[in-house]
Amino acid sequence: MTNNLDYGIIGNCRSAALISKTGSLDWCCLPEFDSSSVFAKLLDEKIGGSFEIITDDSFQITQKYIDNTTILVTKFSNGIDAFEVHDFMPRYYKANGSYQAPPEIIRYFKYISGKPTFKVLYDPKLEYAKGKTEMYVKDHFIASLTYGDKFDTLFLYTSFDKQKVVKGEEMTLTSDGYFLIGYNEKVFETTVDSMFLEHQRTKVYWLNWMDRTPSYNLYNKEIARSAMTLKLLTYDKTGAVLAAATTSLPETIGEVRNWDYRFCWIRDASMVIKVVSQLGHKNIAKRYLKFIMDLIPDKDEKLQIMYGINKEKKLTEETLDHLSGYHNSSPVRVGNAAYKQRQNDIYGILMDVIHQQFLNFSIDIENTEELWTITKGIVWVVNKHWKEPDKGIWEFRTEDRHFTFSKVLCWVAVDKAIKVAELLGKTSKITKWKLIESEIREDIMEHAWNNDVKAFTQSYGSNDLDASVLLMEPYGFIDARDPKYVSTVNAIERELSNDGLLYRYKNQDDFGLPSSSFTICTFWFINSLYKIGEVQKAKRMFDKLLSYSNHLGLFSEDIDFKTKRLLGNFPQAYSHLALIETAINLSKVTDQERIKETIR
Repeated sequence: MTNNLDYGIIGNCRSAALISKTGSLDWCCLPEFDSSSVFAKLLDEKIGGSFEIITDDSFQITQKYIDNTTILVTKFSNGIDAFEVHDFMPRYYKANGSYQAPPEIIRYFKYISGKPTFKVLYDPKLEYAKGKTEMYVKDHFIASLTYGDKFDTLFLYTSFDKQKVVKGEEMTLTSDGYFLIGYNEKVFETTVDSMFLEHQRTKVYWLNWMDRTPSYNLYNKEIARSAMTLKLLTYDKTGAVLAAATTSLPETIGEVRNWDYRFCWIRDASMVIKVVSQLGHKNIAKRYLKFIMDLIPDKDEKLQIMYGINKEKKLTEETLDHLSGYHNSSPVRVGNAAYKQRQNDIYGILMDVIHQQFLNFSIDIENTEELWTITKGIVWVVNKHWKEPDKGIWEFRTEDRHFTFSKVLCWVAVDKAIKVAELLGKTSKITKWKLIESEIREDIMEHAWNNDVKAFTQSYGSNDLDASVLLMEPYGFIDARDPKYVSTVNAIERELSNDGLLYRYKNQDDFGLPSSSFTICTFWFINSLYKIGEVQKAKRMFDKLLSYSNHLGLFSEDIDFKTKRLLGNFPQAYSHLALIETAINLSKVTDQERIKETIR
């Protein structure tokens, strides 16, 4: 297993898989993102299960995506003998306008030259490798079965010799071939030609999707890859958006900060939707709003901080003690107990998205009445609860506090609700709502500002700094040039910056002192530098941060301060949405500078 998170992600908005830079399929859950794993070498090198392609040492291996697609190409070449493996999960439009996105992975072997030889290690371990997985060679496929806790099956179709595949014997490639790993038994025959067609259809789907994404003068490649990654983390069936495609990748090797991120956090998802809408992909936003509306069936407060991707409300957390964990970082967790927490910021974040949709779609948006009902409900809940402490954005599992970020987002909820009311011409509520808004604002200005530290701090009465308060400006609470904001940015740099990367905070939490950088915080800080006018410094820091991505431009949740190794769940929606926002901001700056230079 690689030492960094040197993986590519493939997927089809139903599930996803991670493939290492040497072409090993080390993580996949089928039939859906949050199903049990069928390959989990990522979480246990010995028993997790993988699908590896093995060549002799003369072969050099390189990897890249086909431009503007999520088809991952791993090339094996020794100068004379060469072939490529094109990995993808099929996704394309059918004639009736619906999507084809089956729970399957296609590994298309493209012959290039010579007589390349290779072996495969096909070793699926169903149901998180809890019990034994048995393999049977049938006429048309190789079947894998487990009878452990739960009966489950997996099917492998291939153009190669099935006996050689199972025995791991050497094979020679003289023309194109394929493997199809499917959760369901196929009804129609699979052939090299039919797999090539799936490849082309999937390629066209992504090229068309990217064609609807605007291009930018700067960082276009990075924005494009991040946009596709965010798309891969959306779940078509319900409109949910996942925080990441994995569970239990540790924030620090050998520690216990390992969480299951294959769920929909209202906060992360709403931020993703806002960014993807700005890129012109409005269907994702519509589906997500539908997801939210389905979760709020009545007018009473019922919003959790997170849900299962199929709208599950109970996400019981358990540990899989038979798995050793990523680089022996146990425990491996499935489910997430944080669903029970109260975090008052989610109302502001959701309200921000609702406001965005009214701006984007004007007021002919479907479900206008429902969204107005939700808007009124949010203000009611915020008015009732904003004075209470909560767990905050970082999900402290111990005591509740009056977190500055939560208070600011309560203000945002009311501020955006007023703007929605103005757009809809619903003026009767505005006067009352403005009183609530100014009461929250005054409370924050009085209690969150710390005169000794010369900054807005993590929570009321605290001396601790927190990167989340940098978002006071993007959410419209304070002007970028306000001396208190500038002073906060500078204080956060002094206190939380470490070799160009940021801590979320440095105070003790439930698990001790944080020891890795939370990637999104560095993006937030770079944005703040840009906003307060330190444009060149922001650009230098951004370029440096981009160099810490993996070989395919992908980011996880955390980065190790010393080694710059990627840590935490992967790929992380939070990191990629912040990359896009920062890149777009820095793209704008260049245009202005160019105009100035032309005038001179």
